[in-house]
Amino acid sequence: MRHRKIKNSELGRISVEEFQQQQKTPLILVLDNIRSLNNIGSVFRTADAFLIQKIYLCGITAQPPHKDIQKTALGATDSVVWEYRKSTLELIEELQREGVFVASIEQAEEAVSLAHFKAKKNTPYAVVFGNEVKGVQQEVVSQSDAVIEIPQYGTKHSLNISVSCGVVVWDLFQKLQP
Repeated sequence: MRHRKIKNSELGRISVEEFQQQQKTPLILVLDNIRSLNNIGSVFRTADAFLIQKIYLCGITAQPPHKDIQKTALGATDSVVWEYRKSTLELIEELQREGVFVASIEQAEEAVSLAHFKAKKNTPYAVVFGNEVKGVQQEVVSQSDAVIEIPQYGTKHSLNISVSCGVVVWDLFQKLQP
């Protein structure tokens, strides 16, 4: 047997308490009016996997506890710090005042390809992911410090928000490592 799958019990995962004590990746995820509860739960799991600092759930984005969020989050709503805000725009203005660099993940004029985005170490970032149909609100895109676009080469013009989150978080996690 060349490649034996590792059992969950062998993975040596940390506890929720240990997770909360870990140094976090200086990355905040902002969910702007996300409709799908499964997408929200998936974002929580991604945030847990990469030690994300915080998730903000904005506008119509549902909040834990909810069985459909929990179904995909698999407990990550207990480990990842999150907060609800009614206004995405007010939140990003507040984050910017605190020195956080805010980037919307969107297709827009003068967007920077994720492949070419240069993340600076020791800089806190917030990335905004938008609604499944309408994307990030225009007023939020306009207020952002940058717009990052995930390059795509097929016939479709968008990715599912949870997939987009996984791609962006993985890329920025790599770029922000000391």
